[in-house]
Amino acid sequence: MKKYLLATVAFAALGTATSAFAADLAPRPYTKAPPMMVAVYDWTGFYIGANGGYASARKNWNYLGPLAPGDEGSHDADGGVFGGQIGYNWQSASWVFGLEAQGDWADLTGSNVSNRFPLFTNRSKVDALGLFTGRVGYAWNNTMLYVKGGAAVANDKYNYFPTATGVTTNSASETRWGATVGVGLEYGFTPNWSFGVEYDHIFMGRRDIAFTPGPAPVIDSIRQDVDMITARINYRWGGPVVARY
Repeated sequence: MKKYLLATVAFAALGTATSAFAADLAPRPYTKAPPMMVAVYDWTGFYIGANGGYASARKNWNYLGPLAPGDEGSHDADGGVFGGQIGYNWQSASWVFGLEAQGDWADLTGSNVSNRFPLFTNRSKVDALGLFTGRVGYAWNNTMLYVKGGAAVANDKYNYFPTATGVTTNSASETRWGATVGVGLEYGFTPNWSFGVEYDHIFMGRRDIAFTPGPAPVIDSIRQDVDMITARINYRWGGPVVARY
């Protein structure tokens, strides 16, 4: 009986000592959880890519001589375009600034029967287009809306022929410079790859074109504007993702 009594007293004493030791310990400090890191897409860097789509060149022909001048009418030279682009982006906060050069092979063709000479048909072809532009965009993480503007160049070919035979009588060609404005939407679907769509309007103005051969040059004043829409894919080098708190 004494052994049980001694054991009970011993356990009671041990419990009292443990409680007193716990009371002497300092309270556990509160540690604030570290802020979460958010991955932010970074558009900065050099990029190269490919594009393809559709374009339409509006051509207005106005005969200047050597006979009496007169309007020859208009036609659309339509077709596909395919090419590539290279450029550089620099991002500051949500704004993205850049420079880009784009070159495309084109197959834009069209024709119309001349109003001034109804027995003849006028035909146009654009076989190359180039754009040299600056870009300004606004990014929502990996989605960017941008506008662009700058210089444009086109390689044009012209000919006319008797409608009944289809055999070319006279022809001409030129490299024509103008201006362009455009708008696009681009989406980064991986840290370095992005996909986009873009619309460009190209102002080519009016030029006097001399057709040869012949005893005297046949001159037409030809006005041209181009509308182009393309799908684009780019690969970019640079810091693709930035961790921000």
